[in-house]
Amino acid sequence: MLELQPSDRRPGAPSSSGSGGGDEMIRTYKGWKGNNVFFFGGRLVFGPDARSILITIFLITAPVIIFCVFVGRKFVDDFPHHRGVSVLAVAIGLNLLDLIFLLVTSGRDPGIIPRNLYPPEPEGIEIGGEPRLAHTPTQSRLPRTKDMIVNGITVKIKYCDTCMLYRPPRASHCSICNNCVEKFDHHCPWLGQCIGLRNYRFYFMFILCSALLCVYVHVFCWIYVKRIMDGEKISIWKSLIKTPASIALIIYTFICVWFVGGLTGFHLYLMSTNQSTYENFRYRYDRHENPFNKGILGNFMEVFCTSVASSKNSFRAKVSKEPVIPPRIVNGAMSSPSLQKVSQDIEMGRKPVWHETVDEELGDMDKDMETSVTSRDLSRMLPPEETEGRGIMHSRESSRGRRGGSWELSGRVNEDLRTRDVESSGIDASRDLLSDAATGRSRTGTGIGRL
Repeated sequence: MLELQPSDRRPGAPSSSGSGGGDEMIRTYKGWKGNNVFFFGGRLVFGPDARSILITIFLITAPVIIFCVFVGRKFVDDFPHHRGVSVLAVAIGLNLLDLIFLLVTSGRDPGIIPRNLYPPEPEGIEIGGEPRLAHTPTQSRLPRTKDMIVNGITVKIKYCDTCMLYRPPRASHCSICNNCVEKFDHHCPWLGQCIGLRNYRFYFMFILCSALLCVYVHVFCWIYVKRIMDGEKISIWKSLIKTPASIALIIYTFICVWFVGGLTGFHLYLMSTNQSTYENFRYRYDRHENPFNKGILGNFMEVFCTSVASSKNSFRAKVSKEPVIPPRIVNGAMSSPSLQKVSQDIEMGRKPVWHETVDEELGDMDKDMETSVTSRDLSRMLPPEETEGRGIMHSRESSRGRRGGSWELSGRVNEDLRTRDVESSGIDASRDLLSDAATGRSRTGTGIGRL
């Protein structure tokens, strides 16, 4: 059987697949076990749904282009002292700032916690100093939660089976990115990235700039419609007809401002109470004391006036590639590592898997033999042939015999019993033949496995 030495499972250990026993070094992001997407050699880290960023960029940039071409350009000539140019400059500036915050939020490590190669040591259990393989039975002995004191309040931390670690307070595992993230807020589908400790402030600035941009475009579209009304002395409906681009932008920004504006207000509330979106929906701190609350001013200072935590991952660092167990040849066929049970059974001299089909056939025959077993039991109860008909009676025939004064056994019953005995013996012979054939194949399979 294949045996793995403890040194083969340590980070940075020599790879068994390397030539000449040397290490096969790869960048960390190339062997990353999460669902993240990397660009520029691991410098940019995105979520698995990073393509949604293109849709978000279009939804932000397209309205601004329409505004500048059909609305903002009209203000250049109408406002003196270059004030019309400032209208265009502010719109373009907000758009660029919004895109910068979008890329900074979605293209950086949100606070991913590096996963362990082995489960933590169970308390009170000594393993002898040898590292264990991932997802060993030792994990079943680990407590699912632990208590931690935060500002005098007991907080439970949970064990993550995927990352094989106890998550720190406020961390959670994102099922989309397949990573544990510190101070996990939510996974944003519009940015294709988790929002956590290292990118939350940039996320808030992104939705704030988006809300300001919607309000800005919406207001200046109405100003342009008002100038048409005053200049041509017409009603508001006729002025709207003269500028269809303004109608489209007014409707679009009115819908968007409810979304991004409401989201901005909601996160202002979360920051003032030092909560995350996950905690607000999961724990409801308004019903319990929040151990992380530092007051309104302290909470805002924590978000905006503290340095961004450094990443715990070096995606461009070179590490040893983990050894891959190659598929093995079993009876002329490829066996993948996921079929370890089959190969182990052959190596240990056990019956091959195909023999289980014979057992299933024999098991099906047992159901058909229930009637024959009953007949055999009845045959043991029958008297000798010369006394047949004097001691055993069919229920109906015996009752008739007692009523009529006759104790004869019906010949039809005897014929049925004999017929069942013959069928039972035939089935027993078939079962013995199948068992002999299966035993012969098992010995052949065992010899092949040993070879």
